[in-house]
Amino acid sequence: MTMQLLKEQHIEGVVDYIPAFSTLLIQYDPRVITYSEICRRVDEVAKLEKKSKEKAKKIYVVPVCYGGEFAPDLHNVAKINNLTEEEVIKLHSSVDYRIYMLGFLPGFCYLGGLNEKIHTPRLENPRISIPAGSVGIGGSQTGIYPLDSPGGWQLIGRTPIKPYDPREKEPILFTAGDYVRFKPISKPEFEEIKKLVENREYKPTILEGEM
Repeated sequence: MTMQLLKEQHIEGVVDYIPAFSTLLIQYDPRVITYSEICRRVDEVAKLEKKSKEKAKKIYVVPVCYGGEFAPDLHNVAKINNLTEEEVIKLHSSVDYRIYMLGFLPGFCYLGGLNEKIHTPRLENPRISIPAGSVGIGGSQTGIYPLDSPGGWQLIGRTPIKPYDPREKEPILFTAGDYVRFKPISKPEFEEIKKLVENREYKPTILEGEM
């Protein structure tokens, strides 16, 4: 939220904002604006944000098909946490996850807010290839693999949407500071949405909520 408010200030001399999990890197031209002035502007925005009692949040509803061929580790996550697979799915899809940062791959979101009851260690032996759209758990975090890639997170489902799509004007779907809500869907629903996505006819549902 702070980064977005800073962007809206259009501060002369600021080149770029690069968010990480709990920090914000501000690149600026010292010939145009000083370090002390940057600090002053950041402090002003932080105070403005703190005073705001209610802030709208953007929530992306992400359809996920849990189980079956899309979830080779769902049973493992359930067993480690002494839960049923259905309980894991319910817990995983009942939270609005904040996007703390994007990285590792284009469009890969590091999501905060995973219920402690389903925290699960990463795989001892990472997979060589994980299909794009796979939804996994790695320790206290959950996320979506936007591209086929190696990885060690426990896979519990897959989404047909594309967090990263180079065909689009804005190829990365999500933005740091926004939220993701997972919505369980069936295999037929998955296939139907997948076709729409491939034809560029599907737009994810975006909700507005309060912080």
